Amino acid sequence: MMSIPIAGLIPAGFSFDSALNGDIVQMILHAGTMVKFVLLILFLFSIGTWAIIFLKFRLLRKARDETEDFLELFYESRDIKKIYRSSQSLKYSPVGRLFRAGYAEFTRFRKIQGNDPDFVSQNGAVGQSDYPLRSQQTLMDNLERALRKAGIDQNKRLEKALGFLATTGNTAPFIGLFGTVWGIMDTFHSIGLKGSANLAVVAPGISEALIATAAGLAAAIPAVVAFNYFTQRISSLRAEMDIFASDFLSMVVRQFFKQPSLRKGTL
Repeated sequence: MMSIPIAGLIPAGFSFDSALNGDIVQMILHAGTMVKFVLLILFLFSIGTWAIIFLKFRLLRKARDETEDFLELFYESRDIKKIYRSSQSLKYSPVGRLFRAGYAEFTRFRKIQGNDPDFVSQNGAVGQSDYPLRSQQTLMDNLERALRKAGIDQNKRLEKALGFLATTGNTAPFIGLFGTVWGIMDTFHSIGLKGSANLAVVAPGISEALIATAAGLAAAIPAVVAFNYFTQRISSLRAEMDIFASDFLSMVVRQFFKQPSLRKGTL
């Protein structure tokens, strides 16, 4: 078998180190003004994407951990006042914030109704017979509204900045493609002016233009992956909030409408 010397295939002056370390930088430096502008935009998109990924991952991890701690406390303890005190340290849990919103609405309603002589019995006890049906329905309606509003607020907080990831994932490839098309147009324009169309003239300009497409994909791929991942995590937390809201309303019915008596000040 005839052997071909490798040295004969490598151009004179070729260096692997220079090819790996310097070629991409040189292509960027020699790219046209529009391509450089596109690369700058994509670089800013990429920086913003990775900053959001880091902060959002940290936020959702804390939200998940604190939600698990809160739900364990909520389902194991029947002392709602103790649950409220303990939940105040769980700042990142969306379910904990839902509970505090419901608790605040309940205490506000009780203070308002507590001034009504028809709401409190003579011995100061509050039970099912002491809650007029109209007041019970009003309380439940108020709690549902408070929990729904708190849920919307938490969804907005959890989904904050996800729009930037979606925008980056959808637009970065096209921005990169625009830079590539513009660079190729500029290259062919230069070829026309020089009147030469050999590979040595065409290849550098086209390779410089293709850098923009590569940069667009490099910015878009992490954004799309992170968006899908965070959306799934937020959907899981949203389901936890919906389940908790239903359980919280059931707990209010069990503990404050169906007990024979409940002294004022228990909550």
